[in-house]
Amino acid sequence: MPRPTIDLHSHSSVSDGTETPTQLVRAAIAAGLDTLAITDHDSTAGWDEAVAAAAGSGLQIIRGMELSTRYEWRSVHVLGYLFDPHDADLVAETGRIRDDRLTRAERMVSRISEDYDVTWDDVLAQSGGVSIGRPHIADALVARGIVRTRSEAFESILHFRAGYYLPHAAPTVLDGVRIIASAGGAPVIAHPATRGRDAVIDEGMLEQLVDAGLVGLEVDHRENTSEGRATLREWARRYDLVMTGSSDYHGDGKPNRLAENTTDPESLEAIVACTRGVAPVRA
Repeated sequence: MPRPTIDLHSHSSVSDGTETPTQLVRAAIAAGLDTLAITDHDSTAGWDEAVAAAAGSGLQIIRGMELSTRYEWRSVHVLGYLFDPHDADLVAETGRIRDDRLTRAERMVSRISEDYDVTWDDVLAQSGGVSIGRPHIADALVARGIVRTRSEAFESILHFRAGYYLPHAAPTVLDGVRIIASAGGAPVIAHPATRGRDAVIDEGMLEQLVDAGLVGLEVDHRENTSEGRATLREWARRYDLVMTGSSDYHGDGKPNRLAENTTDPESLEAIVACTRGVAPVRA
C-alpha cells in the first residue's frame, strides 16, 4: 500500500497565495495529496473554507499558520500546527502583526511611488482585502508592467538593499514558539537554512527553543541549502525534533509546486500527538 503524501506548508489568498482556500484544496486533491496543511501568514481566516472544500474528498486538512518572528536581525517564520485559534495571546499577537504589516506596506508603497508609477490603490486591488504584505506590492508592480514577475520584484525593488524595504513588528522567535506551544500547537521552524549557515538559528538559540516547546524543523524545502539541511538533520537527531518536508506552495505566486517535498507519516503522527488545540479533519 503506498505511503500517504503529506504537504505541511501552503498558502492561500488569505495571505500571499494566489488561490482561495477552496482552490488550494482542489489543487491539493489534483496533486494526489493525502494530507494538506493550510498555513497562511499570521492568520487562520482560511481554515473553515478549506475544511468545507475538502469535505467528502478524503483529503485530510491540518489547520495551521506561519507566524512571523525575528531572531536578532533575521526574519524567522514559525509554522504552528493544530493550536487553539481562540487563544488570547495568539489572537492578540497575530492581530498586532497584521495591523503593523498593513501600515508598513502603505509606507513602503509611498516610498516606491516616488520613483515608480504605482499607488496604494493598485496594491489594494491585488490583495482582495486580506492581510497585505510585500507579495501584494509585487503583484501591483507586475500589473503595472514595472517588473515581469513577483520573483523579479523581490529580487529588485522589494529587496532590502533597494532602499524601499521597511521591517514590520514581530515577536522574538522564542516568544513565537512559546505562544504557539501555549495555545496547544506544535511549533516547527520554517525553512531555517535558506542562505547557508548565516540563516540557520545557532545551536544556543535552538536549545532555548526546544526548552520553550519547539517540536520540529522544516528540513526538506527547496530553499534550504544542502549544507543547511545536513545541519538541520544533525540537530533534529541530537534534540529529538521532528523533521518535516513541504512545498511552501503559493499558487502562481512562487514556482513551488505541491508535494515537491513531503513529510513522513511518522513525523505527522508525532506532531498530532503533542497538540491539544484542534484536531486534523478528514471528512
